[in-house]
Amino acid sequence: MDLRHVLAPLTRRGHALLWSGTAMAAVALLFGQRDLVRVGVFLVTLALLSLVVMSRIRFKLSITRGVASSRIPVNETTISSIRLHNVARLSSGLLLVEDAIAWELGRSQRVVVDQLAPNQWRDVTCTLHGTTRGRYTVGPTSITLVDPFGLCRTTRQFSATDTVTVVPETMALPTMPLHGDWSGVGESRARAIASTGDDDVIPREYRIGDDLRRVHWKSTARSGELMVRREEQPWRNRVTIVLDSRAGSHRGSGPDSSFEWAVTATASIGKHLLERGFGVRIIDTNGTQFVTASQATETLSGTEAVGALLDLLAGAELDDGTVKSTPHSLTPEAFSDGVLIAILGDIDLKDAEAIATLRPRRGTAMAIVLDTSTWAGRSQTPNDAGPSRSAALFNVHGWRTEICGRESQLADSWRSLTVGALAGAS
Repeated sequence: MDLRHVLAPLTRRGHALLWSGTAMAAVALLFGQRDLVRVGVFLVTLALLSLVVMSRIRFKLSITRGVASSRIPVNETTISSIRLHNVARLSSGLLLVEDAIAWELGRSQRVVVDQLAPNQWRDVTCTLHGTTRGRYTVGPTSITLVDPFGLCRTTRQFSATDTVTVVPETMALPTMPLHGDWSGVGESRARAIASTGDDDVIPREYRIGDDLRRVHWKSTARSGELMVRREEQPWRNRVTIVLDSRAGSHRGSGPDSSFEWAVTATASIGKHLLERGFGVRIIDTNGTQFVTASQATETLSGTEAVGALLDLLAGAELDDGTVKSTPHSLTPEAFSDGVLIAILGDIDLKDAEAIATLRPRRGTAMAIVLDTSTWAGRSQTPNDAGPSRSAALFNVHGWRTEICGRESQLADSWRSLTVGALAGAS
């Protein structure tokens, strides 16, 4: 058997004690120093005895783990907790608990736990800080048992893990009326159908735009909140957000990049509209939905839909694509029943023309064009001629456009867009 494998459980202190004792006994024996030989033999025996005892210990621990919140915005924190339970008949020794954590959530943390008596439990917590969007695994947990002298250790790894999703941060947007002839699916159409549709047995919470004639007064009195009768097939306004995810369209890197600004804008606008009862889907510049979860934001409502949207955008990444010729499924008719919003980075006139022609003939289209030079360090104000030319082209096709730079406030841009869309519709 390999000696290194046998001595692997020894700590640095154990190795130092073993080899220093061996050297001391050998030198003392060479010079006839019997007392030093006894000391050397004692040190070697202590190290080997600790190794034998630790190899025979079978500590029995069970763990239960969880996180306070499995979904956190960028730059927010959550708590990961592990409950240790000693299910053995004997007390455990000193325990070193280490949880594997992705670097995007912070450093792996080690916690020392004192001796656990039989059937005793103890909670260990660590703070996770989300610095970058994405889905990350927390764990597995490894527990190391150390002997009282710190000479030997044995480690056991548990397979249980948690998943934490770091979603884009969202900004509060002003609530602006979105009226207009959106192919018969505006608020007036929604109210007309709401007043004639069939009801479900279970009422739901009131949402802005619901007809007050559908208030379910018995449920309202019982719950203390305004409740309305459900429709068998509720009519929902639909919004399509085009997120430019082409790598060549953005500047900057990491959280401080134009793409992150675009993702934040998409998340903020999508969350704002979902909370107002709209159905939202996210596509790229070629009409491809990011993942099938995008369909959930069109069928769910309330916090479930917002959660599905944020989870979708947590995994948004840049690609190397370009705006292809308009796909068969990506035509103005595809958006005729809702609102079209485009959030674009650097885009040439040819690509801008391909997207601008998607404007619904009877619908509303709005575009945010990013001046990515402000993320490249060349300027701090949106003054690049490229975004201006692209915005002018969109305006010619009937879009409402805003040029945004690194320091632009999304709430101000959203107010300007929606006010302009309202004016155009009236």
